[in-house]
Amino acid sequence: MTASRRQWIRAALVAAAGAALASCSRPQPVKGQFVLEPALPPPVAKTQQGLLRVGSLTVAAPFRGRQFVFRETDLKFETDYYNEFLVAPGANIGEATARALAAAKVFTAVAPASVTVDPDWLLDGFVESLYGDGRNMSKPVAVLTIVYFLRPVAGDAGVPVWSRRYERQVPFTTGSAADYVAAQNKALGEILAELARDLSGLTLTKM
Repeated sequence: MTASRRQWIRAALVAAAGAALASCSRPQPVKGQFVLEPALPPPVAKTQQGLLRVGSLTVAAPFRGRQFVFRETDLKFETDYYNEFLVAPGANIGEATARALAAAKVFTAVAPASVTVDPDWLLDGFVESLYGDGRNMSKPVAVLTIVYFLRPVAGDAGVPVWSRRYERQVPFTTGSAADYVAAQNKALGEILAELARDLSGLTLTKM
């Protein structure tokens, strides 16, 4: 790794670590903790009948942990020790998905994974990417990619009746962990608004 890239990584994602390390009496630095809490989408044009349960959102292994991930080259990623998500990304994005679809009134009722219900439909997802991309050091972007799958509970519940991949890249300011999270929140908010519109536009028949 070149010296310039190491300097950029520290500037891009490490925030306020010096004050925590200045005192020998504090062996553990204070970490910045953030949540993904995107803006809620507006109500959709058509509400689907039935109860939707947002199931598990699996996250790709490199991005599954709470620490922020930074992409240095095509094949090299680094984690940020000083900044992290308050909860695991899979649970955070799953809860945000349920809140967004409920607010948009996409289905008659929407339940998160933590609620035990007997739904008509299940929405699962796979988070392919969740990182800060610094390959162009002058123009870093927050990258978020999610694939959603909708399947009925009755009948052959293992076969999705609908699936779509969503991807966003949002610029953020070098040197600010808070701005990086704001960019990820914008990306997630745009994805969830588009997801709500897509689900609303489907022709669904209860099995």
